[in-house]
Amino acid sequence: MKRATRGFTLIELTIIVVIISVLSLLAIPRFMTSSTQSKQAEAQGILKQIYTMERAYFQANDLYTENMDELDIEILPNTRYMYDISSDGASFTATAHCASPGLDGDPTPDTWIIDESGVMSCTSNDAEN
Repeated sequence: MKRATRGFTLIELTIIVVIISVLSLLAIPRFMTSSTQSKQAEAQGILKQIYTMERAYFQANDLYTENMDELDIEILPNTRYMYDISSDGASFTATAHCASPGLDGDPTPDTWIIDESGVMSCTSNDAEN
């Protein structure tokens, strides 16, 4: 009598492992980039809030401030970025910078700025590396 064999051969299993490995190698860098970009949304959101509060402060006082407490902005202690404001009264620049290691564990810093005109830009982008 002939017995039916079931299962996969070693060659078939090896081919499946190779295919899964190649797909993983292609997917992981894209995941890391999208993960880093989602972390950057924190900086962008808080900088927009600083811009809005600076504009409101300017309307009330005819000058911009460097003091976050005067803007009534509460930044939680577990944020990924540190925030600074520099102002000469007639203009301001708010900066968000992520300390080393960067957002994805490499030494590249991540720095965003916004000014009194509302223009936001990234001066050092950790998502590009």
